[in-house]
Amino acid sequence: MGGLVGGGKPDTSAAEESLRMQREETARARKAAEEEKRDLQEQMASKQRARRTGGKRSLLFQSRLTPEAGVEDEESKTLGTNK
Repeated sequence: MGGLVGGGKPDTSAAEESLRMQREETARARKAAEEEKRDLQEQMASKQRARRTGGKRSLLFQSRLTPEAGVEDEESKTLGTNK
């Protein structure tokens, strides 16, 4: 007769399910945060790489805009004049 009065285990299935869902959500959030962090690190690395090598490329690009200017030095300036 002890089982009739309340000697059995309480039903904790709802609490266990809630705890399992919270753990899954936490794992999903952690994974999303790690992916976002990885993406930001890749962007930062590419910006740094572009900053290091971009200066040289931009100088070359500017010289291509006016190829008729060419390289100017003292000899090329005095070739057209009779002194």
